[in-house]
Amino acid sequence: MLNRVILIGRLTRDPELRYTAAGVPVARFTLAVDRSFTNQQGQRETDFIDIVVWRRQAEICTNNLSKGRLVAVEGRLQIRSYETQDGQKRRAAEVVADSVQFLDWPKAAVGAGGGQSSGSPSGEPSGEPSGTEVEYNLDDVPF
Repeated sequence: MLNRVILIGRLTRDPELRYTAAGVPVARFTLAVDRSFTNQQGQRETDFIDIVVWRRQAEICTNNLSKGRLVAVEGRLQIRSYETQDGQKRRAAEVVADSVQFLDWPKAAVGAGGGQSSGSPSGEPSGEPSGTEVEYNLDDVPF
């Protein structure tokens, strides 16, 4: 049996980080994924898929991703059941991510100091690739 999901899409909102009672980080965000075909009006429809990321990857996603960023997510589909406060039974489908790859650069402008953003407290590179050579510390790369 196989349960693998691979998605490429854009975040619809910033990731939301929480911690379990045991202190394990978990982040949630929604990914907008365009369908590969058009509808009868000639428009592409979009699916909005809930993503769950655990542990260190959850913290990395929360610190480095924001609404509109393009990412690739690989994981498994999980269907969970729950009961609402008024007693109705519900089901939710979500992808539990094993891997999140960042496919674009943050939209902030590149700072003048060697290609790194002057406003980034962690020294993360930001801005669109400029074609100039930029030095990065590999320990700062989140993936």
